[in-house]
Amino acid sequence: MPVTSNRKVTITFENDIEYSQEFSAIQNSASPGAIDVVALVVGANTITVPTGATGATIIPPATNTETMTLKGVSGDTGIALALTSPTSIGLATVTSFVITAGGTITLKIIWS
Repeated sequence: MPVTSNRKVTITFENDIEYSQEFSAIQNSASPGAIDVVALVVGANTITVPTGATGATIIPPATNTETMTLKGVSGDTGIALALTSPTSIGLATVTSFVITAGGTITLKIIWS
């Protein structure tokens, strides 16, 4: 059953520079509202986007040491993801993407 999601990214600086700004995605009233635990193996891992998802937040373990590269398809060069920081991306008309892992890793993906 779809739910309404409101995905936001907040950037805050502290100490010498005081700054905070929030960036909101368009509200998604057809969000799957799902959290998947995904076990990646070494190499290319195809991730299927659930119906209705317009955003994904990829959350690696806090102690992760394995590389992860986000790709549109397996042959792409891709973008290296931070080892331990979450990554939130907006999605438009994609049914899947690939995360190439340097080792086995279990991460969470929040679909919004």
